[in-house]
Amino acid sequence: MVVGLNLCPFSSSVIDQDQVYYAICDATADEQLKQFYVNELQRLLGADENDVATTLLMFTQGLEGFDDYLALLDWFQQLLEQAELTEHVQLASFHPQYQFEGVAADDLSHFTNRSPYPTIHLLRQGQITKALAHVLDPQKIYLDNIKTLNELGRRQVELLCPWGVQKQL
Repeated sequence: MVVGLNLCPFSSSVIDQDQVYYAICDATADEQLKQFYVNELQRLLGADENDVATTLLMFTQGLEGFDDYLALLDWFQQLLEQAELTEHVQLASFHPQYQFEGVAADDLSHFTNRSPYPTIHLLRQGQITKALAHVLDPQKIYLDNIKTLNELGRRQVELLCPWGVQKQL
């Protein structure tokens, strides 16, 4: 959905050039999750950016709850800061039940960050800087994404992203 609807104007080029590394984690224990993250950070930073421009960390189990996912994301961010790597790598977050704080639960904007699996995107800061150098108003990307989803309407968005449909209690 992100590529097909051009929600991230930078994603299609790295996908077309096969520069995305997809790392799948089946672990649930804290130590295994930490080691997976450290290994993938090292892989990304050790690779030539023309070979691996960005990495998607996908978690197949144990992070179904959005709060559990956010706790892991926060922990990964702290590890990034402790290693003094924030000037090299930025984290972006995606989850099947992603919800922006302070936004109504049924707002379509949440779908901009919904994915089939809990996912943490490792982005090279240098790549972001280069990509944004050609964008006059980066905030407009997010606003355009919301506009695109609203124009499609709930039914079409939910058909494109069935994993992100909120379960009714």
